[in-house]
Amino acid sequence: MRRLILVLSVIVGAGLLANPISLQERLIVGESPYAVVDNWLKPFADSGYAWGAHSAVYAESPDRIFVSQRGEIRLPDPLPSGFSGFVGSIGLNPLQPEEGQRAWRNVIFVVDGNGNMIESWTQWDELFGDTIAGEQQYGGGPHKIRINQYDPERRVWVVNSNRHVVYGFSNDGSELLMTLGEEGVSGNDETHFALPQDIAFMEDGTMFVADGPDNGRIVKFDAEGNYVTHWGGPGSGRGEFNSIHAIATDIRGNIYVADRMNSRIQVFNQTTRSTWYHPNISPIGTWPDFDTPTDIYITGYDVWVSGLTYMVKLDVNGNRLFSYDLAGDEPGQFLGLHQFSVDSDGNWYGAGNRLGRTQKFSPKEGASFAELMAAPDPPLQ
Repeated sequence: MRRLILVLSVIVGAGLLANPISLQERLIVGESPYAVVDNWLKPFADSGYAWGAHSAVYAESPDRIFVSQRGEIRLPDPLPSGFSGFVGSIGLNPLQPEEGQRAWRNVIFVVDGNGNMIESWTQWDELFGDTIAGEQQYGGGPHKIRINQYDPERRVWVVNSNRHVVYGFSNDGSELLMTLGEEGVSGNDETHFALPQDIAFMEDGTMFVADGPDNGRIVKFDAEGNYVTHWGGPGSGRGEFNSIHAIATDIRGNIYVADRMNSRIQVFNQTTRSTWYHPNISPIGTWPDFDTPTDIYITGYDVWVSGLTYMVKLDVNGNRLFSYDLAGDEPGQFLGLHQFSVDSDGNWYGAGNRLGRTQKFSPKEGASFAELMAAPDPPLQ
């Protein structure tokens, strides 16, 4: 047996296998334990328009789900056959619409458990958009939406990447309570970001902002939004990042970072003393071989990582436990899964950038508990 393993190692190392297994094939090891809820999200755009790219989704509860879109897209007239309520069904790309095709409205909206819109934060539409100081920007609109599970006020945090800021809104959207960064101004100091991508929280209100593709760093703030420290920098070494896309924390104080273009997840721990790496921050793990990781969800000892077209379950040591494919444009599939969220009933929701829709998934009857996403951890008492 040892000889066989050695021979195979030599063959693989020499590149002699005719059909080497791709990264994507290595990820796909099972069928999805979830069933998509058909036609869940109900259209509400004005006649002649449909949803734009769906960049973010956050399930505060099974009956209050936040969704963000990068504007609405004008439909062609006449409308091609095969339209299924979202622009991807007729081959349009809502991420890169033609000039004049996008309308910046209903950027942030809230739906109930049946997918009916119950709120639209149109009063904040003007904060988003793809033009800054007269210059066209790529993408535009919100990037991620989060709520700190420990926050009794349930403030809603919206990462506005292209304007280099993170907004903290009241839960009902009536007030803009805090802005991290300076709107429309990029930088890499204590008060500026460059294309921030995500935000995560600790129980004490500490915030970590994933300061994106340019700065390649994590910036730490206290609960009042005061700068504390940062770490990282562009690169592919330990503790360096190439286009951070997501960040999450667990109840043990670990910090997980989707190091997107380095195709890996990096894990850090806050310590009570300075380390060789950085004061109070210690790298404790690097998990390689992820194809464009987009989001991270952690509950208990389970870590779920999404890519554009797949979902992977790991333990907190980075061991892969289960994964399944989501590639395609049919119901239940994605070509660009950008953010996902799980409600307290165990349903999960996925925001799709490339096709322009958000979908809801419920556990299949008889699905193995080991293959399902558990409900979010309750706040520590």
